[in-house]
Amino acid sequence: MMAYLTDPATLILVLASLGSFVSILAVGLPLVRRDQLDSRLKAVAERRVELSRHQQASLRKSAQARSLARVGFMKQVLERLKLQQLIQSKAVRRRLAQAGWRSQAAAITFTFTRLVLPIGLGLFTALMLFGSQKFVMPMPVKFVVLAVVAVIGFYLPNVLVSNRIQHRQQAITKAFPDALDLLVICVESGSSIEGAFARVTDELADSSPELAEELGLTTAELSYLGDRRQAFQNLTERVRLASVRSLATTLIQSEKYGTPVAVALRVLAQENRDERMIRAEKKAGALPAQLTVPMIVFFLPTIFVIILGPAVIQTMASLGP
Repeated sequence: MMAYLTDPATLILVLASLGSFVSILAVGLPLVRRDQLDSRLKAVAERRVELSRHQQASLRKSAQARSLARVGFMKQVLERLKLQQLIQSKAVRRRLAQAGWRSQAAAITFTFTRLVLPIGLGLFTALMLFGSQKFVMPMPVKFVVLAVVAVIGFYLPNVLVSNRIQHRQQAITKAFPDALDLLVICVESGSSIEGAFARVTDELADSSPELAEELGLTTAELSYLGDRRQAFQNLTERVRLASVRSLATTLIQSEKYGTPVAVALRVLAQENRDERMIRAEKKAGALPAQLTVPMIVFFLPTIFVIILGPAVIQTMASLGP
């Protein structure tokens, strides 16, 4: 046995085996440690994402709670003042819907703002006019200023809503020809109107969220309303644009008389593309008139300085001593 263990061939085999084992350990241990490190880093990252998600959820819940409390307070004030009919007004809800605000809280906030804003501005203006010595003016003038400020505070919410409606309509008008082209493609490929509206809603979610929201609401109404014509009419009432009204009329007539929807949509899409080109040409044609005042104010004085400057300098040099 000792002779076998002391045999040079056996020693070489044992040493080679030990060397191979050590080499495998030297190569494998860093990989194992790296995998463990990667797993720990991944676990830490997942935990961080989870904590961030929980934090955002808690912040969202607290913000919603504060918003609900604020809206509840506004509603209580309006109920005590017997102004519930203003909240339920169809005209107010229609205008807020055109601006993109469809919740009950939006109607409450708008009505409360119209009530409180003129009072707040009026009190602040009264304190500034009658409590400060900086504004020296006759008493009738102060009352006129106070009345003007109160009127501005009363109409300011309506102005803001009208401005929001205008911007929303401009965004919808800009994206509407592309939406019609997508509708034509979907309908010609065999999709139904509901499927075409749903697909266009998904495609326009990033580029035009306003139009995507309106088409999404129309898709939902087509699914649960018994009268499909009512869904198209609701779209017209919400948007209040001639192009959208033409689309609704086209779809209603196609379903009523059985005309091909794809053909009607293609004609309508071509008309909207032509209208967009006409609007672009109109803006391009108005540029010379719009650039006249900036050229007179900024360009012509510079040109006169460049042209007349050397002659004035030479004249002054020749007249000098």
